[in-house]
Amino acid sequence: MKLQDKVVVVTGGGNGIGRALCRRFAAEGARGVVVADLEAEAAAVVASEVAGIAVPADVRKEEDLARVVARATQVYGPIDLFCSNAGISVAGGEETSDDDWQRTWEINVRAHIYAARAVLPGMLARGQGYLLQTASAAGLLTQIGSASYAVTKHAAVAFAEWLAMAHGDAGIKVSCLCPQGVRTRMLMGEEMSSTRNFLFEGSVSPEDVAEYFRRKADDYDRWLRGMRRLQTRVNAGNSAPGE
Repeated sequence: MKLQDKVVVVTGGGNGIGRALCRRFAAEGARGVVVADLEAEAAAVVASEVAGIAVPADVRKEEDLARVVARATQVYGPIDLFCSNAGISVAGGEETSDDDWQRTWEINVRAHIYAARAVLPGMLARGQGYLLQTASAAGLLTQIGSASYAVTKHAAVAFAEWLAMAHGDAGIKVSCLCPQGVRTRMLMGEEMSSTRNFLFEGSVSPEDVAEYFRRKADDYDRWLRGMRRLQTRVNAGNSAPGE
């Protein structure tokens, strides 16, 4: 999509990937950039930087995302691109608490559903629109150290695929942003402390992610064996003396 003169909404736009998206869209000439974030102050700072507007929002609440869409439309007109970017990660496996599973599900998956409900009617009526969903390479591969992140990011990819299938002929375009090891606050934060060194040092290009996905599809058992070896190395590194 050419961003010149387009209206763009970015959730989780106050930090990390969302902030970078807002800056890039503004640099490419977007007519309006709407920065939606739970952290109102962070959203305001980014909005000021890109000459856009900030809308405080909790993406777990459908009414908040409806309000973001309404405010964006009121100020700039129809939304051309909606970036459902907000996300969280919680370390842990099957023992992860029900509350943390639920919170991860609400932010990493259900927020995408709420966003689609809010913005798609207008896009479908015009016969055009673009949805960009941040899903992570974990949605294509898996996530060492966080079962809830791996599961919800797979679900996010599946929902994006379904949207593209269901509405592609109606002029709706859908893309998934699936980065691996992007150096954001999520990656470096305390919740990901058990895996942050692995991801930080193992940051790769989109081409590398595509190659990993090809290997997974070509020989699933071999891919699983490789991931088990990687898990062993991560475990050994976490238990090394003096760390």
